[in-house]
Formats: sequence, structure tokens, C-alpha cells
Amino acid sequence: MLPPTTPLIVATAILLAVPAISFKTGLEDGLICNVCVGTHPGCGETGFDYRWYWGKMCPRYNDKCVKLIEKKGAEVMVTRDCLSNLEAFRTDIPADKYEGCRSASKDVKLGQHVFNKIEELDVYRNHYDNTTYCFCDFDHWCNGAHHMMGTGWVVVGFAIFLAILH
Repeated sequence: MLPPTTPLIVATAILLAVPAISFKTGLEDGLICNVCVGTHPGCGETGFDYRWYWGKMCPRYNDKCVKLIEKKGAEVMVTRDCLSNLEAFRTDIPADKYEGCRSASKDVKLGQHVFNKIEELDVYRNHYDNTTYCFCDFDHWCNGAHHMMGTGWVVVGFAIFLAILH
């Protein structure tokens, strides 16, 4: 016979062993995307750390996850968000928004009547040499890095935990 506190200890250990990202079931109504900016830790082009960013539900029904990669020389700025959030302030989103990566479109009307000599304001949005949009909408958290290793480690950790209990 197990002591009465054993189920409570087992439940607490399971909740502490499973990372926070796995609490989203994937059965939610919308698409869940990673949301972060490259100036934040763990949000690089290839070094994405899902433990810092849990993902957010996109507000639109038929939304897409976007990974925006802006490059100037060796400097790389990565932005991950929902397409509906980026459409509010980005005018260079390509018209073709199907799955895959495309270069940004050129907005010829951007800064047309601005005669500003301060280069840091970037009113023409030409600071970055290469701007690429990567769209995806077939899977939750699809705008992360190329590999997301979390689920495998959870299963291994849970199996070890169960082996220790018995």
C-alpha cells in the first residue's frame, strides 16, 4: 500500500519535469507562433531557445507564422511573429504568402515626400541589404529554428523518472 502523499508527489514531479511549452495542446482554435525579436536572448536565426518564448495564439483565423530575417553584412536581425501583427507596420511584405521564404517587396511610395538628412531614422527602410520573409502555417510553432528538441527529452526524462519510482 502506498502512503497517501505518493500521488501528490508524483503529480508534482510530473508538472515540474514537463517544460512549459508542452502545456499548449495544439487543439486550440488558431495557430500558435513563436513571437520574439533578435535582440532578445535565445532568438537568433538558428539558435532559437523555446524555453524563453512559449508561443502566442495568432489573432486571425487564417493566419500564418512569419520569420523575418534582415541582414546587413554579418549583422542578422530575426523577428518571429504572426503575419497579422506584422501587417500593421511593415509595408514590404511580399504578395505571395504561401509556405516558404521570399525576399521582401520594394515599396516605392515609402518616404516619397520626406526630405530628411538624419540617416539613423531610416525613413526609406534601406538599412538592411537583404530582407527575407519565411511563411508557414501547417504546424504550430513552425517559425522556430530548424530543430526543436524538447519533446524527446521530456519522454526520456519521464521514462527515467518512472524507472526510479519502481
